[in-house]
Amino acid sequence: MKKYLNLFDFSQKVDYRTEVLSGFTVALALVPEAIAFALIAGLSPLTGLYAAFVMGLITSIFGGRPGMISGATGAVAVVIVSLAASHGVEYVFATVILAGLLQVTAGVLRLGKFMRLVPQPVIFGFVNGLAIIIFMSQLDQFKTADGQWMEGMLLWTFLGLVFLTMGIIWLLPRLSRVVPASLVAILVVFGIVLVFDIPTRNIGDIASIKGSFPPFHIPSLPLTLETLTIIFPYAAVVAGVGLIESLLTLNIVDEITETRGHSNKEAVAQGTANILSGFFSGMGGCAMIGQSLINTSNGARARLSGIVAALMLLAFIMFGAPLIERVPMAALTGLMIMVALGTFEWASLRTFRRMPKSDVLVMILVTLVTIFLHNLALAVLVGVIISALVFAWDNAKRIRARKYIDEEGVKHYEIYGPLFFGSIGLFNEKFDVQGDPQEVIIDFQESRIVDMSAIEALNKLTERYLKVGKKVHLKHLSSDCLKLLRNADEIIEVNVLEDPTYKVITDTL
Repeated sequence: MKKYLNLFDFSQKVDYRTEVLSGFTVALALVPEAIAFALIAGLSPLTGLYAAFVMGLITSIFGGRPGMISGATGAVAVVIVSLAASHGVEYVFATVILAGLLQVTAGVLRLGKFMRLVPQPVIFGFVNGLAIIIFMSQLDQFKTADGQWMEGMLLWTFLGLVFLTMGIIWLLPRLSRVVPASLVAILVVFGIVLVFDIPTRNIGDIASIKGSFPPFHIPSLPLTLETLTIIFPYAAVVAGVGLIESLLTLNIVDEITETRGHSNKEAVAQGTANILSGFFSGMGGCAMIGQSLINTSNGARARLSGIVAALMLLAFIMFGAPLIERVPMAALTGLMIMVALGTFEWASLRTFRRMPKSDVLVMILVTLVTIFLHNLALAVLVGVIISALVFAWDNAKRIRARKYIDEEGVKHYEIYGPLFFGSIGLFNEKFDVQGDPQEVIIDFQESRIVDMSAIEALNKLTERYLKVGKKVHLKHLSSDCLKLLRNADEIIEVNVLEDPTYKVITDTL
């Protein structure tokens, strides 16, 4: 247990004041988000608050990234909204539990390492899209209870409080970092509203947060194959979306804190948290980039801040609802706008003329998919696929062959670049089967045979030479290429001229 509770590890220096104050600030920021996401999913506000408590507590204790905050998220809400509408909340709880089991399985199988395959332009696009979503979601706070835009003094009052919050968050760190600027901003605005009795929208105008300890509840639904076929597609998407958003958030926090988290450990923690969330009447969730950035910007680096945030959120629900419901939404809106501004990768805009056009396209496309579809998993998947196709196309054009005939009349083809499905067309064009001498050597010292398409291309090439009675040698094949050829010896027969001094070092994931 000690390895998980870093706050009790005396080898790690923990600023307890910063951790506790930051946790309190994060708890305040979690309240309207959890309520809003629960309402988006068509569920009770308490299902979002319970999910935020359970997700935040479990991942803070057992997760792979100290300082990262998890809770109820919009990414999960938009997935389960149709299920909640068609089958009810019991199916949602069962879906969240099954999604958690899938995430735990992914962590146990160490699938988190595949996040290394996400290119930087995809991460830029994901972060920028998420920043825009966070900013746009705050615009709803400028509407009245009947959905109309604020006008007159109500609007100017709200704007004034928002800008005051933003100004404090921007200015205070330049003067002192004794207390988190975001917490000071919330308390100052809260105090001004209370003292001067300023009429403005508060948390209680959205929904009541009063409740009890999350009740343990086994989902009441038939345990049949039909039930599984209903919830499994939703669970798979929730698990995928949750892992992608969580592991990308982990990478972002890694960069900010200049430390390294553990992706597989985080996957197990996220899954465990979702399982417990489903059993304790929560809608499930994943890592929250906005709240994680609030936490890290406050200076929190240990697990204590996340634990405090979860426990304070529970205290708000059970004991502090009357007071917390009076917190002005303007203060939290200003805080989240500053989070959005801090989340956006402004440096990515300066790289437009320096980055390859394909990378710029991927970044913009991922941003647009994130904004308009609110499907983070799809956005990342689209970005990775396009990046992979561009990479394959670029490498397909890099296949080269240096040709010469030695003093013994043997023709040499020295191949440069990888031989794979994308490059076999250009590879075949390099050879003059009819015009070549009786013996040919194809040298792969600067190349690699990558896949089955490459093996089949070699098979057909040697068949063409054999039909005209000419002999072919393959030279300088690396060990992995030889293994591929041996595994495919039933479909390809070639003469291999091995060089025992030639070795290739290959990277493994």
